[in-house]
Amino acid sequence: MSIRKTPGGRFRAQLKNGRQFVGSRTFDTKKEASAWLKREKAALDGGIDPRAGKERVSLVVERWLKVRESTVAPTTYRGDRNMVRLLPTSMKNVHLSAISEREVARSFETLLAKGLADGSVVRYRASLSAFFAWCVREKLIASNPVTGVKVPKGSDEVAEMDPFSEYELEAAYLTWKMKDERLADILLVMGWTGLRWGEVRAMQVANFVEVPTPGLMVRRSQPEGFAVKSTKGRSVRRVPLADRVLSIVRSFAEGKAPGDLLFTTRGGGQLWRTHTVRELQWKKTGRGRRLHDLRHTAACLWLSRGVEPGTVQAWCGHESIATTNRYLHFLGTDADKAGLNKLNDGLGSAGGARDARDGA
Repeated sequence: MSIRKTPGGRFRAQLKNGRQFVGSRTFDTKKEASAWLKREKAALDGGIDPRAGKERVSLVVERWLKVRESTVAPTTYRGDRNMVRLLPTSMKNVHLSAISEREVARSFETLLAKGLADGSVVRYRASLSAFFAWCVREKLIASNPVTGVKVPKGSDEVAEMDPFSEYELEAAYLTWKMKDERLADILLVMGWTGLRWGEVRAMQVANFVEVPTPGLMVRRSQPEGFAVKSTKGRSVRRVPLADRVLSIVRSFAEGKAPGDLLFTTRGGGQLWRTHTVRELQWKKTGRGRRLHDLRHTAACLWLSRGVEPGTVQAWCGHESIATTNRYLHFLGTDADKAGLNKLNDGLGSAGGARDARDGA
């Protein structure tokens, strides 16, 4: 191992394993170069450099953020920066190796006690876990203290989905058509395909296929204000196009090149949420729903039509069947329906209060 000063005033660290050259990196200070060499040598030896864990968490977090800025999506990076803001001072100022599951759990409890929403604490946990996983990979610590700690369930009510029924969707569609037929068509497609708003904005003509069956290949997403990126979960999925919306999608694709955007405004421009909700008077016509509830509408529509939950999971791109099962609980299970039929069968035949009234 060696460190030499470059003509530019920086320090280049060279790592060797015996006589074999392994790699090199250039740093602004000799201290950083020395620390990197020690960590890499420890990794070569298959162990952890005990001195690496003596660094304060706040300093290691800043190095991690520099890596994350160029390796994750902007929204993920913003969540990581927010994690640093929420990190308790007591955790920032201790040695990396001193962080245990107890400190992690206490940070969750503190944030919840301050009134932070459950979902925000879950996102905080995800970034914190990613940070410590990176530390393990860099051989700074031996294990991730977040892995075994879950976010306690808060007592606040969870915001429920509010999908349209098929009848409500068609009624809303007729109202939207009177305001802007093109935008109305796009929202109807969303209600039948479960596309997210960012996925609709990024969908290209080439993603529309009709062989072997009509469908849309969901490969990209473009949230407003950001560049095109991969879909949530970084997976590609195929969603079907039922006859109800197939002709609509064909009309959007007509006359366009494969690389053109599929769903556009009347002027051929990219879709914007503000323009859409204003033109369709969404606050009134959506009856308190979000545009994202059109995705929930599609999942409920598929399940109510008898599509298998596993297939719905694939069409929605859910990583877990538990997410899909939320829609089953919303719609009611076969047991719920059978039980209701029993309650409604032969009203009053069970005797009790009604028989007493009849005999009075």
